Amino acid sequence: MPETYWTLRWPDGSEERCYSPSSVVAELFSPGEVYPLADFRHRARIAMERASNRVAAKYGFACSSAMAQLDRIEAQVAKFEGQDGAEVACLAISQ
Repeated sequence: MPETYWTLRWPDGSEERCYSPSSVVAELFSPGEVYPLADFRHRARIAMERASNRVAAKYGFACSSAMAQLDRIEAQVAKFEGQDGAEVACLAISQ
């Protein structure tokens, strides 16, 4: 369950490095791909919930870091809701 970092470009051009306690993000995102905002949010929720569940299965408790990352992602997504054509790019995924 390698820790994974993934870099995003938000619709305003800002970039953010995100954390996952698991490589599960690579199952849902690909570097170089661009995702419509709603699709990105849906995939991010799945990724962070799966990552937290993997931690829970291994250690007996959910991963608060994964849930905190999801909270930050949700807050960013909320800033761009309502913008026509808003997209999020996955720039990189690394372990």
